[in-house]
Amino acid sequence: MTQAKFITFEGGEGGGKTTQAGLLAERLRRAGLDVLQTREPGGTPRAEAIRDVLLSGKAKLFGPLGEAVLFYAARESHLELAIRPALERGSWVVCDRFSDSTRAYQGAAGGLPLSVLDTLEAAVVGATKPDLTFIFDIPAEEGLRRAALRRKETEGRQSAMPDRFEGMNLPFHKTLREEFLEIAKANPERCVVVDARASIQQLSSTVWATVRDRLGI
Repeated sequence: MTQAKFITFEGGEGGGKTTQAGLLAERLRRAGLDVLQTREPGGTPRAEAIRDVLLSGKAKLFGPLGEAVLFYAARESHLELAIRPALERGSWVVCDRFSDSTRAYQGAAGGLPLSVLDTLEAAVVGATKPDLTFIFDIPAEEGLRRAALRRKETEGRQSAMPDRFEGMNLPFHKTLREEFLEIAKANPERCVVVDARASIQQLSSTVWATVRDRLGI
């Protein structure tokens, strides 16, 4: 059996990461693998509570540094209670967002020095880094349009208002896109850029083919 792997899905708003993470997790299970499908911020009760604070905008008052510290507090719980135990028992982990998002949102777009993020990364993540990261690339305008449509269509949302980060201006989201592409360029052994404008089926096929090629299923 192939050794447990850690796969993350990254990118700006509206790229379809969550859908594709779910489809990949299902496909891995059909291949006979045990899979933990999870998300950030979130994945444990404490991390989900922090998620509510972050996405509601309540933490905006504390600036990029305060938000980054909260993201890493959630990540520490997620790693210790969910991700690392899953990998240790041989389960594959499929995660919707991870450290690259903090680097893009609070770092490049938020203005927090990368040296600060490097320190937090070393202290919290350490050696538990993804084996494979998909960067879902989409023009910021199209991604925001999709995100707005998703909010209107999703059942259970009390309003169609954007969350803390969806509601940022277009230049913010363009900076996010540029940073995710830079992350991919700097880490070609780990990152694969996917054109998120493709159909759900095309994206699913691309993701699966890449996982098989790179991780040897």
